[in-house]
Amino acid sequence: MKKRSLTVLTAALAVAPLLAAGAPGQRASAADGSASPAGPAVVRGVDLDTVTIPELQARMKRGNLTSSELTRAYLRRIEAVDPTIHAVLRVSPTALRQAAASDVRHRLGKTLGPLDGIPVLLKDNVDTRDMPTTAGSFALAGRPPDADAELVGRLRAAGAVILGKANLSEWANFRAEKPTSGWSAVGGQTNNPYVLDRNPCGSSAGSAAALAASLAQVAIGTETDGSIVCPAGMNGVVGHKPSLGLVSQSGVVPISAEQDTAGPMARNVVDTALTLSVLSGQDVTGTGGAFGPADATPRPGSLRGKRIGLWRLPSLGADVDALMTRTAARLRAAGAEVVEVTPPYQDRLAELEFPALLSEFHRDVDAYLKTRRGPRDRPRDLAGLVEFNRTHPAERTCFAGQELFEQALAAPPTTDPGYRAMRAELKDLSRRSIDETMAAHRLDAIASPANPPAWTTDCGRGDDDVIPSSTPAAVAGYPSLSVPTGFVGELPVGLLLMAGDREDAALLSLGAAMEDRLDAWRAPRYLPTLPGATAP
Repeated sequence: MKKRSLTVLTAALAVAPLLAAGAPGQRASAADGSASPAGPAVVRGVDLDTVTIPELQARMKRGNLTSSELTRAYLRRIEAVDPTIHAVLRVSPTALRQAAASDVRHRLGKTLGPLDGIPVLLKDNVDTRDMPTTAGSFALAGRPPDADAELVGRLRAAGAVILGKANLSEWANFRAEKPTSGWSAVGGQTNNPYVLDRNPCGSSAGSAAALAASLAQVAIGTETDGSIVCPAGMNGVVGHKPSLGLVSQSGVVPISAEQDTAGPMARNVVDTALTLSVLSGQDVTGTGGAFGPADATPRPGSLRGKRIGLWRLPSLGADVDALMTRTAARLRAAGAEVVEVTPPYQDRLAELEFPALLSEFHRDVDAYLKTRRGPRDRPRDLAGLVEFNRTHPAERTCFAGQELFEQALAAPPTTDPGYRAMRAELKDLSRRSIDETMAAHRLDAIASPANPPAWTTDCGRGDDDVIPSSTPAAVAGYPSLSVPTGFVGELPVGLLLMAGDREDAALLSLGAAMEDRLDAWRAPRYLPTLPGATAP
């Protein structure tokens, strides 16, 4: 494919998006024969695989493209491609009406911002008043919530087209000890578009896989620990876990108020940054205004002089470690200084995090379920969910367990002094693990692999081991960002970047520069399996 211009990316981060223009990305004819089941992802000459939001807005402003045409193109791709990957649970019955309203605003010159007319998928643990929100469980199926999540209200106010709901790991992967990421009772198993018998990682599996397959321009994921950045890495897209509190969690099915956050996912960093600005109501594009003054001067980003701490994580395998070596060499060639680091306190964080989450999940899911009306037999608390799963065989068609639900029922309440001491130690050590590492080496960011090569999906075995790179930022409430860094054979690997609290804008700017330098994206091939592999 054509290498994305760093100037285009940084201009889009530095000027008003409606004025930022650039040549649409050109889809390369891949030598390996990669192709979508629906054929090329093109509408009105626009390559959906590579086009950015600023480029789309420039075309809509000139009248060369409408939101209705763009939305229909994505709906057609969902119809044609999604039966192969099972990433989209449902499409909005009002999507085309939303797009038509945006077209009117574009014709009148009264657009609402950079997301006006842009199709967005929502992970199905984000409340929508006009579509069911299930967290993948039949326990919440049926009547939609009474109100949108606050972040959905922000998207609607910005003119975004809410395209539909994406599948997820049921209850955001917080139900069983050996879950299978990307599986839910409501949506079945989401497949990795690169190799279909490989896992998409979770819990924002549908959001990431849909983006890899070009079924929406952007998507919303959620993360407690790894659930945005791992699916992003494993599906070859970009995912940003914001600083805790930057995006409202009101109306999002919870695991833990101490760690949960929704965040943007896209095929490029600029779309991710623009979406975060809408979700948060704050400028994270570095422009100093809502979305940048019209006369802002583009400043191409550079890696020269940036100091990156590389946390190798050799436990992810020799192939990933070799990719990190190649990545470090490319960053050094671009002028960055790369030093090897190992953030401290990781064993203690791993020891404390899970017990704390059990107590928090019991508190927070009980509070959320009280907000949901529905049939008289709908579960009203965690104990009701446990009983529901015992009596509904459809909830056990992939993995039978609900050990985490049962352990959460028995966990100490969040008023318990032991729990409070545990969470206080987690907050302290996680923040120190990042702060001390960055200060000791004078770093702009810590980088590590976001994921191993995707494992084979297997309901009987469940997922492979937890990937530890996401934990420090997730527990600290600091931002993290996964950008594509390369492949192990046919399988994408992401580079995870971490920085200090509220350093989201700087992290996104750094990520845009790395994205341009690494140029690691390529279209999925939808291979049934890898040569020589045996499907489960």
